Amino acid sequence: MTLQPPIPLQAALPELVAFGRAELGPILRLYGRMVAAGEWRDYALVFMPEVAVFSVFRRASESPLYRIEKRPRQRARQGQYAVFGAAGQVMRRGEDLAAVLRVLERKLIRPVG
Repeated sequence: MTLQPPIPLQAALPELVAFGRAELGPILRLYGRMVAAGEWRDYALVFMPEVAVFSVFRRASESPLYRIEKRPRQRARQGQYAVFGAAGQVMRRGEDLAAVLRVLERKLIRPVG
């Protein structure tokens, strides 16, 4: 009789969608500039099987001002990146993250008066 090691009883964990280092760089640069401008104060990251979300808050106790989402399954249709406003409206959607984030960079431009 030969002894075999026990088979671990681990359930297969679902693959999670996440932002890579190259994607987090532009997002965090924008976040840092908005914090310096006094517009944003907090953020949250959520990784799920279908979507990765970077949420931006004015205060930690409020609902998010903006959500930057990555949905790889929509890459061929509308682009995998999207920016949503506070009410859930799609502000910009596309395949290029830098182009999608430009809609939020416009918030930094203010008239001098």
